[in-house]
Amino acid sequence: MTRAALSGSKFPSGNLWKILPLVMLLCTSFTLPALAQEKEKLWRTLSVSGRGVETIPTTLAQVTLGVEIQGKTAQEVQQEAARRSSAVVAFLKSQNVEKLQTTGIQLNPVYSYTNNVQRITGYAANNTVSFRIPTEKAGTLLDNAVKAGATQINGISFVANDEAIALAQKQALKEATQDAQQQADAVFSALGFKAKEVVSIQVNNASPPPPPMFLRAEAAKVADSSTPVVGGEQEVEASVTLQISY
Repeated sequence: MTRAALSGSKFPSGNLWKILPLVMLLCTSFTLPALAQEKEKLWRTLSVSGRGVETIPTTLAQVTLGVEIQGKTAQEVQQEAARRSSAVVAFLKSQNVEKLQTTGIQLNPVYSYTNNVQRITGYAANNTVSFRIPTEKAGTLLDNAVKAGATQINGISFVANDEAIALAQKQALKEATQDAQQQADAVFSALGFKAKEVVSIQVNNASPPPPPMFLRAEAAKVADSSTPVVGGEQEVEASVTLQISY
């Protein structure tokens, strides 16, 4: 019995088993070199990480001020804290400070312990605000803020302005890229290899905030003398990782 030819095919079905191995061989012949090239490209790479650091002066003081009031009743304490806080905020606005915002409002009971018995003896309210001011103006402003009603200087940290940080980040990235490239050139030179192309680039650009310098001061202590405030420097760091084929 003669087998029927496959519909739409020029080859008889009986010869199909002879053709398939040839087709598979041709596909394999073209596929294997391509896979080998891809694997070689992935295997023959060098990864190097470069680091760049820029040091810039801090020109702004980030300040947190607080008003703390204690009294017998919650209403009395909260009203006095609100009154003093409003006076402090009004003063800060008159000084055109930057990024002024409320950072905390608290009202808590005050307890006393007698013979292991807990008893409420009053209440304490604490309102805090934060803002930025040029470092050279911070000392005088702190003294006047205390006179306006602030009872605590909760924290001061020093930062550069946003424009200076942005410029420093770009420069640090350039330095990190150049550092990574120089490392790669040194390795290839020592091994006698020649760099071909950059396969991948990974950028890790970070500018961690400076460690805050925490201060606490009572109104009477600060008002007696001018408060010296001296800024410092801030480091802006960037890292770049290059993967280079050879």
